[in-house]
Amino acid sequence: MKIKNTEFVIFDVETTGLSAQDGDRIIEIAAMKIKNGRVVDKFYSLVNPQRALPAQATRVNNITEEMIAPAPTAQEILPQMVSFISGACVAGHNVRFDLGFLCYELALMGRRLNDGTPAVDTLKMAKDLLPYLSNYKLSYLARSLGVAVSKTHRAMADVELTVQVLMRMIEMAADQNLDDVSKFLAQFSVDKPSFKLVSSAQPSFF
Repeated sequence: MKIKNTEFVIFDVETTGLSAQDGDRIIEIAAMKIKNGRVVDKFYSLVNPQRALPAQATRVNNITEEMIAPAPTAQEILPQMVSFISGACVAGHNVRFDLGFLCYELALMGRRLNDGTPAVDTLKMAKDLLPYLSNYKLSYLARSLGVAVSKTHRAMADVELTVQVLMRMIEMAADQNLDDVSKFLAQFSVDKPSFKLVSSAQPSFF
């Protein structure tokens, strides 16, 4: 099977800070589902983190307390996100950061992603396929690949950008005979973060 025919869910989160284990939480999550190289579905929600929103976070993503106050909590929205992922391969730019928050929030609910869900990192792809770049930030990478950049640091905008970057780099990988699913995942996938489940109940596997 060719990787271009694989179902991907590209996702991104905005957060209160940089470390879920130190108390930071998701405040926005967005995802796009890709089948056969085309967007077939989208998922989006602001998230109430049930904690104060640092001014520094607002300066980065322009998300305010007023915006997230009426939003669903992680416990309400993240199971829907996991259902959206279903059996797809997840992807993102520096995806372990986003997965770290998603997996940690799920662990707080006594849940975790299915062990068989692969995760592809477009940052890892870029470093392998474009080793000459001096910068691997998403916006710089996108411009290097001829993708127009209008807005960043909001979850859906970053997802839309990552989708275009991923599609271009899948074509580049094919040129290097890395378009077979097994070869592609062996080269560009990353391990998902693992956290101890907080709930005392039996773990729920998605």
